[in-house]
Amino acid sequence: MSKVLAKSNVAFLGTSLPRECGLATFTQDLFNELEQFDDMNTPRVIAIDNNSTYTYGKQVMMHFNQNLRPEYIKAALELNRSDTDVLIIQHEFGIYGGESGEYVLDLAERLQIPFIVIFHTVLSTPSPKQLSIVKRLAELSFKAVTMSQSTIPDLLGIYGVAAEKVCMIHHGVPALVTASREELKKQYGCTDRKIISTFGFLSPGKGIEYAIEAMSGVTAKHPDAIYMIWGKTHPNVKQESGEVYRESLIDLVGKLNLQNNVRFINRLLTQEEIVQSLVLSDIYVTPYLGKDQAVSGTLAYGVGYGRVIVSTPYRYAKEMLAEGRGLIADFRDAASLETCILEILDHPERQIEMEQRTHLLGRTIMWNQIAKQYAALIRESISSPTWVHGSVI
Repeated sequence: MSKVLAKSNVAFLGTSLPRECGLATFTQDLFNELEQFDDMNTPRVIAIDNNSTYTYGKQVMMHFNQNLRPEYIKAALELNRSDTDVLIIQHEFGIYGGESGEYVLDLAERLQIPFIVIFHTVLSTPSPKQLSIVKRLAELSFKAVTMSQSTIPDLLGIYGVAAEKVCMIHHGVPALVTASREELKKQYGCTDRKIISTFGFLSPGKGIEYAIEAMSGVTAKHPDAIYMIWGKTHPNVKQESGEVYRESLIDLVGKLNLQNNVRFINRLLTQEEIVQSLVLSDIYVTPYLGKDQAVSGTLAYGVGYGRVIVSTPYRYAKEMLAEGRGLIADFRDAASLETCILEILDHPERQIEMEQRTHLLGRTIMWNQIAKQYAALIRESISSPTWVHGSVI
């Protein structure tokens, strides 16, 4: 009789949909892809809650409030008793309790199964507490995943992570088929217009005001250009200050008389709408203000769909836009953004050339490709010798 091989059981620790959070979307996208592998059962999720209540689907095996420290220990014990083979810890400083999210260590230090940690943020100037958390998580892990090459020297040099622990895997991008650029422009009432766009949760750190200011000079030469700002205000920002930031942007549009050249799509976007917003765009803009941003899911999406990108020089942008895949503008500088946008609009041949270069990288970071790398890590962690507190015994 042929032997039936047991399927692997994978669990995620992090935020989970329907919580409105980019990390939750990342978890769901990777979850969906891993579910397709023949040697893996449907993954499960341990969801971290904030102070809101969420109605989770059956994929969530347990959930608890991020500030309840005993729950981290309880979760670790339950994982050890379960049939889970490997845990994937999504790490971001803001989603776990304690100083800089230190409570996650209570769970990690008690695990008796291997775990893979994905660092969504790698700070180049961490506080002592942040440094100790990242260092300890990496030390205990089977592998520590980062999503950009530029952060590897920091993990090795600043955090003291062993080189053999570190693995670089790009941020994944969902592969969806849409109508053509021209058809989508018609669908959204923008036929024959040049579209510059940004998508994602709105918050002051996004620097949207500088892109709006840039549109004054852009429209002087290209009156048909329109800047489409896709997405609702970030839930945390809205809770703290309401719609103050969005209202300030709307006021700026009025002050600059750009009502016909700036459009807000104020809602939580579906994955299809996100992809459509990119496909119909001629230029995708990320005018972000934080220079140390090590990864950006929105920028990854722009690359995935082969758009020409204009960005400020945060770490992830400089890496992803190298080799002629886009243009870099200065931080907090509307004139610099304007110059870059006009360089593309004034030279259509450059747009075609950049789109081709970006697409070459973009097609390698679609989720169906990225998931294969995670699946290989998962298999390796399960088949390796017994792993206890980050050491092979």
